Amino acid sequence: MLDIDVPEIHFALEAVRRASRLVRQVQEELVPAALTKDDRSPVTVADFASQALVALLLDRAFPDDTLVGEEDSTELRKPESKATLEQVVEFVSRTAPGASPEAVCGWIDRGAGRPAGRFWTLDPIDGTKGFLRGDQYAVALALIENGEVRIGALGCPNLADGYRLKVGGPGTLAVAALGLGAWLGELEGGDMDLARAAVSSISDPVQARILRSFESGHTNISQIDQFAHVLGVAAEPVRLDSQAKYVLLAAGHGELYLRLLSPNQPDYREKIWDQAAGSLLITEAGGRVTDLEGKELDFTTGRTLANNRGILASNGHLHPAALRALQAISA
Repeated sequence: MLDIDVPEIHFALEAVRRASRLVRQVQEELVPAALTKDDRSPVTVADFASQALVALLLDRAFPDDTLVGEEDSTELRKPESKATLEQVVEFVSRTAPGASPEAVCGWIDRGAGRPAGRFWTLDPIDGTKGFLRGDQYAVALALIENGEVRIGALGCPNLADGYRLKVGGPGTLAVAALGLGAWLGELEGGDMDLARAAVSSISDPVQARILRSFESGHTNISQIDQFAHVLGVAAEPVRLDSQAKYVLLAAGHGELYLRLLSPNQPDYREKIWDQAAGSLLITEAGGRVTDLEGKELDFTTGRTLANNRGILASNGHLHPAALRALQAISA
């Protein structure tokens, strides 16, 4: 059973729950159906507000711990960003009454910490395009100690039961602790209601469901098609944005997830906050996560996985075959 009385586990659950609720409020109130394609203001507000809240909660729970986050307040402090800052402060104030613009910017900048020793890493919103479509996104938080991911938590407000795509539903909270398994529950549920997560037992590549994004991003869409062909996949892919894909894989509702290198960004290296929480969730659910060459993920190299190329996550059973298929399409 997951020991929710461990202070770090309790903090991760509380921080991700509260940040996910806040971000959901921003999506509901600021993302209209007719949002223009180039209007990113709602996700900007949500990103900053989410990071500010988690940093504030970290200050209260573990004031000496470092936070490595995606955002900083440089742009937010500019005069032309005054209206955006006011919106961020308004949303943060709902859960932290009396928050001021200066305090909020200070909390956001707590995420500029140096990743060394013990630190937390945060993606305040993973899946920004899904967020803007009113679809899937996630809040991702992880504790790393000496290069080892110890705790990972993901909040997915538009995912139900760990796999059903349900906008406005109960949401899913996923948490993993090293050696203690992976667990799933509702965002609005209690900590005692968490249930153990386990990857699927599928070992036949024909039946493998590949978890794919709607957006191309940093991956290579055509190579994923080649990969599926070489592997012999016949099952329909499952499409959704963000690290919510990790939750589906951990819950046994998908078998493979890849982050291939985009031809437009061949030197791209994954950010640690994009992979830390999800990777621990998979391994603790019985799966496996490596880079595209089969190397374990190295979280000792700063804010990026500098020693790794891309990502391959699987239910474990299909990992060797998937690596062979990757080798074949890159030959």
